[in-house]
Amino acid sequence: MRHPFHLVDPSPWPLGISFSSFFMVSGAVFKFHGYILGDFVLSIGFLLTLSTFLIWARDVVREGSFLGLHTSIVKNGIRMGVILFIISELFLFISFFWAFFHSSLSPSIELGSVIPPYGIDKLNPNEIPLLNTLILLSSGATVTVCHHAIISKNRNLGILYLIITILLASAFIAFQWLEYTFAPFTIADSVYGSAFFLVTGFHGFHVLLGTILLTISYSRLLNYHYTSSHHLGLEAAIWYWHFVDIVWLFLYSTVYMV
Repeated sequence: MRHPFHLVDPSPWPLGISFSSFFMVSGAVFKFHGYILGDFVLSIGFLLTLSTFLIWARDVVREGSFLGLHTSIVKNGIRMGVILFIISELFLFISFFWAFFHSSLSPSIELGSVIPPYGIDKLNPNEIPLLNTLILLSSGATVTVCHHAIISKNRNLGILYLIITILLASAFIAFQWLEYTFAPFTIADSVYGSAFFLVTGFHGFHVLLGTILLTISYSRLLNYHYTSSHHLGLEAAIWYWHFVDIVWLFLYSTVYMV
């Protein structure tokens, strides 16, 4: 009996991504506690997670582009899954901001009743943070132009603006790395340093993930996987990128400007 749903074949990748994520998180914990193998385990875990993610994405692309298994009903289900995933990420950041505001709005006596605590020089929000804000907002505009170009069947324009978006995203990551390198405090400097690096670091990780998704979309666009009416992968990456933009605006106006 034929039906419009996609019954997924047995796959080892969910189990693989679970184990690789475990290694990556364990490596991060080892690194934070100063163990010698921390950097090694973290690097191996990250490479395993990234490679498993890419192989899994390859299978999904094959199912949607070449096997024709992503019908309109399946695509609606995928859209709903992406939306729920973004909502779950939103609540993750809400927990980070909650922790930051809890320590900032009513700083304890141990912190000197001020935020940032005495002895910690906060970063200037008008330097690299402001530059990264302009970069990320510009990338949101360019990826929107790319989307409209694909819908309008202007493939070359879409490719151009997607390249610009990826370059802007890479610049954001590079500047954030530079900011971390020369920051006057560390993650071990009171609750302020811990909350700051937690929320900005997780946002930077999401920017990295969004850049990977946009790069995959760029590769698929070059290989004629997308049409004006069939570009769900690109659409999902754009939704995720706009989510990253919105979180950064809130992050900049609170964490950096506090």
